[in-house]
Amino acid sequence: MKQAAVILGIIGGLLGMLTGFFVLGYVEFVSWFDTQVEQNLLVGPTNAQRLQIIGVVAPVLAIAGGAMAFPRPALGAVCLMASTIGMIWAFGIGVFTMFPIVMTGLATVFALIGFAAKEPGTI
Repeated sequence: MKQAAVILGIIGGLLGMLTGFFVLGYVEFVSWFDTQVEQNLLVGPTNAQRLQIIGVVAPVLAIAGGAMAFPRPALGAVCLMASTIGMIWAFGIGVFTMFPIVMTGLATVFALIGFAAKEPGTI
């Protein structure tokens, strides 16, 4: 289970990073476009600062949690859960955010199962 948590956490973090880059690019493009054009043709998000911060922090937490899922599964599960909740809070569940959210959430479950399971040969 720990290996699955590692793989899903890292892949979910990479997909979340891709989503975060697109969100960062959209927010920057809208702010640049509004300064170039005098009419407000594009409406930027009201929570642009939150989107930018969570768009960077949540995928990094997912990758770090996936990397920690094997040696420290409890700490990895906490990082993965924080990443999942952050992505849901910032981006919501949609077509492009569905896969990173589901992968990091499933990696959280697998890390918790790996934490509860006894390894053969350990006390």
